[in-house]
Amino acid sequence: MTAGNVFMQPAAIEKAREARYAQRKRVNQVALVMALLAMMFGLFWLTWILYETVRLGVGGLTMATFTEMTPAPGDVGGLANAIYGSFVMVTLATFVATPIGVMAGIYLAEFDTQGWLASTTRFVNDILLSAPSIVIGLFVYAVVVTRFKSFSGYAGIAALAIIVIPVVIRTTESMLQLIPAGLREAAYALGAPKWKVILSITLRAARAGVVTGILLAVARIAGETAPLLFTALSNQFWTSSLSQPMASLPVTIFKFAMSPFENWQKLAWAGVFIITLAVLGLNILARVLTRTKI
Repeated sequence: MTAGNVFMQPAAIEKAREARYAQRKRVNQVALVMALLAMMFGLFWLTWILYETVRLGVGGLTMATFTEMTPAPGDVGGLANAIYGSFVMVTLATFVATPIGVMAGIYLAEFDTQGWLASTTRFVNDILLSAPSIVIGLFVYAVVVTRFKSFSGYAGIAALAIIVIPVVIRTTESMLQLIPAGLREAAYALGAPKWKVILSITLRAARAGVVTGILLAVARIAGETAPLLFTALSNQFWTSSLSQPMASLPVTIFKFAMSPFENWQKLAWAGVFIITLAVLGLNILARVLTRTKI
């Protein structure tokens, strides 16, 4: 080997390194551009949807929208009964399903992580998460509506609660698993019982994620139409009895948007705007309530 080759070898290595660096930089720039284009593509459609919702929804909002019942074709009316029905069914379904989902998530994350019951529960939970909402509506229709020979608010609440439970279970378990084991061990070392550790340490540390999961579930059921078509059906008049068919915003929007009547179409867009605003308000409230650090 000559002296020239000895001195040329490091230079060749450095040149190859620079070439690889330049290639990686080009690949990184291409990936960055593609990611930005994908983000801009998604933001374009999101902005367009929100713009149309605000433009058409605000135009249909009047005082009568919140004070009068759903009208007949061509008449003046509002969405008071539909707003009330959606609020009652979503609220009661959330209050019924949230404790079940949170306790099941705590059991899976803190008590039985690898047992046969935990594995079976996760399997069934995954099926419920991926099941179409219309299937859940048909199930409640077969179990509740056909048995009692009537559509009702109770059936609608049951269908919405079944949709909420798997979402809350998954988020609660995932958030609790993110809590460091050292935090639990420190509490046990101080003599705290397991229930106290879960209630005051792990669940409190994971409360932001758990609340977010609950709100995600609420946002999902707030716009569900298919389960309510088979359970609560609808009602053109005001009713506070859960044993009778009950109006809801998603079903009313579906019915009015498909109609050829202009007043119904305006009310449908107003309902879309109200649901969007309500979901946005829930998310903002969650951010405010969970921003405090432990």
